[in-house]
Amino acid sequence: DTDAGGIVYHARYLDFAEHARTELLRTIASEEAIQNRLLSDRIGFVVKALSIEYHLPAYLDDLLEVETTIESSKRFSLTFLQQIYRGAELITTLHIRVGCINIDTKTIQMIDPALADAMNAR
Repeated sequence: DTDAGGIVYHARYLDFAEHARTELLRTIASEEAIQNRLLSDRIGFVVKALSIEYHLPAYLDDLLEVETTIESSKRFSLTFLQQIYRGAELITTLHIRVGCINIDTKTIQMIDPALADAMNAR
């Protein structure tokens, strides 16, 4: 989505970041033991807090790349650093904290140690 001038709407950057976090978690959870644990424990992640800084605008048809790293890991939450680039140009920086919950009860859940280890190894 862009405005009439072809500039990407500010909220779309959150979508780009969400897709990148999902892909990172999918890559980490591709290990069968971790995937089985996530499914059996009914674990999910929800956004608790975020900050976003816009450095440059992105435009229609720009090829953007999202770099996602885990900035910190705690017992019940993760904080991601996500940087969106157009080539070598830094477009946007996001810090996103997610909490771990039980999908069924919607209550806070401790992050499985095997998952935390796999994430911290990245």
